[in-house]
Amino acid sequence: MQNKTTRGARRIFLATGLALAACGAAFAQGAASFPNKPIRVIVPFTPGGGSDAAARFFGEKLSTALGQPVLVENRPGGNSGTIGTSLVKAAPADGYTLLLGSTAPLVTNVVMVKELPYDAVKDFKPIAGLTKNMTAIVVPANSPHQNLAALVAASKKAKLNAGTASAGFHLAADWFANLAGFQYTHVPYKGLGQTLTDVAGGNLDWAIVDLAGATPLLQGNRIRALAVTDDARHPFFPAVPTVKESGYPDYVYNTWTSFHVRADTPDDVSRKLTDATMKILQSDAAKEYAQKAGTKLLPLGPAEFAKYQREEVERFQKVAESSGIKAE
Repeated sequence: MQNKTTRGARRIFLATGLALAACGAAFAQGAASFPNKPIRVIVPFTPGGGSDAAARFFGEKLSTALGQPVLVENRPGGNSGTIGTSLVKAAPADGYTLLLGSTAPLVTNVVMVKELPYDAVKDFKPIAGLTKNMTAIVVPANSPHQNLAALVAASKKAKLNAGTASAGFHLAADWFANLAGFQYTHVPYKGLGQTLTDVAGGNLDWAIVDLAGATPLLQGNRIRALAVTDDARHPFFPAVPTVKESGYPDYVYNTWTSFHVRADTPDDVSRKLTDATMKILQSDAAKEYAQKAGTKLLPLGPAEFAKYQREEVERFQKVAESSGIKAE
């Protein structure tokens, strides 16, 4: 005959088992019905740049694919996107809050920021790569520097000022200055828009900027590009040389965009997001968007993108070490 203690323990065990089973059923049902409410895409930068444009294009297409509104929210601030990125880290791990990832918060911040409030690799799970964007070294339209060699020569005679919109562009500027053998006065900005405005207004001698975001000002002859930073020239600006062919063969710098969720988001949920995003990347609409925006698609799934991100972190850690660039 069982004593009261044994019977009580059994009741607790059964109750616990039923509760766990109920939780598991609810979890499975939640994953199966995902999404059943609007999804947010957090862009950790101001409107107007390549990241914002990608978020809005892919957000709109994702809304159609999933049958729910996808709302893009710009949450700039902190050190190169740390506020918006931290917001996603703190959100529920349910797939309803996506991070529009990019080079600055998920790669170069690891190298450039001493006390990062998140782990760029461990805290987030890639959904898919989206775009790969070229950057450019630009000057005001009336700048006396007609090419990269002239800018370097002037920089060796006097300390010019240069603007950057994120830690990634700051690293790119420091890297170039180190290779070319000059120093400059760094002017940090919180977004691409104000950086471009100050280049166009002659308040900056030069800047490294996202080329997609700078294209309207370049085409309107309000600023000039001295060089682009990819392996090859940009199809929109075939007369603009690369930094590589201008005498710096090791210099290649690009930015990219991606979708991420919290690392502990259920696999069933993240898989739905990945499947939908990868289909969008293969669509004619995505190819047309990339062609018009002057960018390239980056159709990497979760495992491929995680590998790509780790390799980028390692690459820029080596750049920082070889250039003597220190985290701040």
